Amino acid sequence: MGYIELMDISKSYNKQSDVLNGIDLQIEKGEFFVLVGPSGSGKSTLLRMIAGLEDISGGTLKINGNIVNHLPPKDRNLSMVFQNYALYPHLTVEQNILFGLNAKKIDKATQKKRLLETAEMMGLSDLLKRKPRELSGGQRQRVALARAVVSDAPLCLMDEPLSNLDAKLRANMRIEIRRLQKKLGLTMIYVTHDQVEAMTMGDRIMVLNDGIIQQVGEPIALYNKPSNLFVATFIGSPKMNLGKAKLKESNLVIEDVFTIPFNHEQILAKFQNRQLVVGIRAEHIPHGAEKDGVQTVEIVNVEQLGNETLISFEVGSKLWTAKWLGQWLVGVGDRVPVQISVENMCFFDEDTGNLIQAATSSLKREVVAI
Repeated sequence: MGYIELMDISKSYNKQSDVLNGIDLQIEKGEFFVLVGPSGSGKSTLLRMIAGLEDISGGTLKINGNIVNHLPPKDRNLSMVFQNYALYPHLTVEQNILFGLNAKKIDKATQKKRLLETAEMMGLSDLLKRKPRELSGGQRQRVALARAVVSDAPLCLMDEPLSNLDAKLRANMRIEIRRLQKKLGLTMIYVTHDQVEAMTMGDRIMVLNDGIIQQVGEPIALYNKPSNLFVATFIGSPKMNLGKAKLKESNLVIEDVFTIPFNHEQILAKFQNRQLVVGIRAEHIPHGAEKDGVQTVEIVNVEQLGNETLISFEVGSKLWTAKWLGQWLVGVGDRVPVQISVENMCFFDEDTGNLIQAATSSLKREVVAI
């Protein structure tokens, strides 16, 4: 039994079409759980249902073993951090942090103790007398986090809290939030549309699309074994390269452009009478050497990132990306050899979009212990 249990949860506004449909999920105590998906997928709605800010149309929601479908937010023993910080502009940082404790009639001595501890933890001790307008975006975000932490609630819900910050500050705040969650032992449910945030922060990720769960699992499991084409293209940056494929004698033909030797008899039966889509990650397309599977491609775009180089090239109607470690002096229009191996490919059913076979290289990969 999980700390939070969602059993066949659904949400409908017009009693005809569901915004969320058949959500079955368990979240463990102390887990950092990330809800990720595109805009309109229903992730914020689901978070608000857990918080009690949205009614549940169908199903059962349990928190710590208790059914809470009809409990108001104040009785669910949780805190929430919103995208827009939701700070009161006329109150000081100290008053903003303590607002919830004042509403709960917590005694002043306890309030002062919690305030000082939280302010020290969040690096806000010197800012307590300032108003929100005198703070930077990162400082305002820390005030919103402090308000959640000071409540001492074991469950914290976050709705895209970093989306208003610049890239550098976002990266720093990801680390801060993760450290804070571990230090306090909070159960955290974090909503984002940014798959990088999901991959770097979550113990587990749930990918949501059109109100339906696509896959739940550890970040690296979703990266290596995406359950369908949607997850394959949503998780990972750059996204997984995809192309239609067919078996022709002992070769795999991709987009009628690449012909690659295919000698995998043990998985051949899975592909019979199926329309295939193959997927391969950018880092699994190295610069080519003299061996089977080398293809010559024309570069259509180059991104020099300092520690790595991304090159893009056309494969039929698709645009693929290769990620090469280091700095490569190549330019648009250059023709370069790339190594494309069947061992690094995921195979999907074109009709259903579901995974047929994960990349055998990821299945063989060993866990390195330090």
